[in-house]
Amino acid sequence: MITDLRILDELKKKYYDAGFWSHDTIESVWTKQVDRYSDKPYVKDNYISHSYAEVDEMAGKLAAWLTEVGVRNGDVVTFQMPTWAEFCVVYVAALKVGAVMHPLPKNFNDEDLVRAMNLVESVAFICPTFEHKTDYENQALLIKDRIPSLRAIAVIDKLQPAKSSLPTLSSIVGKYDPIKPGKSGALSDDVACILSTSGTTGIPKAVLLTHNNILFSERSMVNGFHLTENDIAYMASPLNHATGFFHGLIAPMISGGTCVLDERFVADKAIDRINSEKCTWSMAATPFIYDLLTCMSKTDKRAETLKLFMCGGAPLPSTLVQCAYHYGITLCEIYGSTESCPHAFVPPEKCLDWSGAWSGIPFDGIEVKVANNDVEVPNGEQGEELSRGPHLFVGYYNNEGANQRALTPDGWFRSGDLCYQDDKGRIRINGRKKEIIIRGGENISANEIDAALVGCPGITDHATIGMPDDRLGERICTFVVCSEESPAVLPSVKSLTEYLESKHIQKRLWPERVEVIGSIPRTSTGKTKRHLLADEIKRRMKIEQESAK
Repeated sequence: MITDLRILDELKKKYYDAGFWSHDTIESVWTKQVDRYSDKPYVKDNYISHSYAEVDEMAGKLAAWLTEVGVRNGDVVTFQMPTWAEFCVVYVAALKVGAVMHPLPKNFNDEDLVRAMNLVESVAFICPTFEHKTDYENQALLIKDRIPSLRAIAVIDKLQPAKSSLPTLSSIVGKYDPIKPGKSGALSDDVACILSTSGTTGIPKAVLLTHNNILFSERSMVNGFHLTENDIAYMASPLNHATGFFHGLIAPMISGGTCVLDERFVADKAIDRINSEKCTWSMAATPFIYDLLTCMSKTDKRAETLKLFMCGGAPLPSTLVQCAYHYGITLCEIYGSTESCPHAFVPPEKCLDWSGAWSGIPFDGIEVKVANNDVEVPNGEQGEELSRGPHLFVGYYNNEGANQRALTPDGWFRSGDLCYQDDKGRIRINGRKKEIIIRGGENISANEIDAALVGCPGITDHATIGMPDDRLGERICTFVVCSEESPAVLPSVKSLTEYLESKHIQKRLWPERVEVIGSIPRTSTGKTKRHLLADEIKRRMKIEQESAK
């Protein structure tokens, strides 16, 4: 059982008194929804569709196997899954035995798995046999003796039969009877899930979230965006992150809706899928909606049923909001992190009015402030964004140093994001502390430059960083991906600055160096890995210096 959770007694009492927290667990909510929506489709992937009742029955049988191999309330069950409907069977099974859910990225290799699973002392591990050139079954066999706490492994034989003697989901479903609901022993203040941070700057940390944290967050989303049982989500984001898992699967479950999973996002095929499944909303990082809108602008395809798109990961440029509206889509920014997920949003009714000028207002019950060194600054002044509320994680597992750096003594989470706030409580995220370019003593937001370059001819993707400079400390360098494989004229400082000048963008935001790259490195949730671009520009500058000798 995971203990030593970072939640102050006075805040805990406050959240219960306000009704933000309750004695519900995710399993108890799931059981109620199964009773209410038994035969309704809960999840569809590229291969299969499962109703609420079907997921419940399969999960009950998998839970019986987990119980037999010794998984108990508070133990950690790790799973590494593609964007498949079986992810729901696994997570519900974990809930039914009171286990802590621990989903990991599908691209984790054996060393990643060993590190992550030993950190949280995983008791059971579930993965596919095979998917997209990866032999997960063999990888599982390679690690099983390197994780002392591990008692059992099962594989999902969806695309390929098992080659080893490991139990499979199909054999488990055929052998066991479902366990009865409500016997898990889990409490609403217990840790329900451990998520890994995106890892844009280093080794991922293990984020602890309770049943109350997750239920509050997803109820806030359902209410804030007016989602109902008639809504159908389109979800192409990875399921090991909050976007795919909590927003894509838990939120529809809370509203009684359906989630349509897409294993590999390709814009034109995604539009077809959205239309065929009558999807009404989606959530993803900016590149997803950018690609959808670009496809619509170049073809006669339209996402006819898609009315709402929530976008996180980076501030939204006004041009994207307006373009989406042109195609009948309300594009709303939503802001948060794995630790504080989500906590600010643009209400759909304010989408056009704010038009990308604001990242949002806090959900009811969540506090936000802007501070320098934890001291709140006046409205309109830039500082670090801090948040506190019933949604907030309860600490990093086994990482006291990270806890002290991230959390203030009075329970505020230091996001590391820079923003300002107005007297209406609206915040505007305008960069990361680590994404600020300090040029000659002036702070310049890399995100602000990237937002201004959206729509620049000749490039399909871009990201800006600070490059080392002896005189100014840093100069502005933008990496670009060409819109053609072999363009006659490569994008240049001249072409980019002419575009920015035509948009009346201040000269201080103009790139001073442009580098062509095959693709912008990003995390699976769409965040730019700027540290890799920083390494790349240093490498290229070193080659130039050596050539000049």
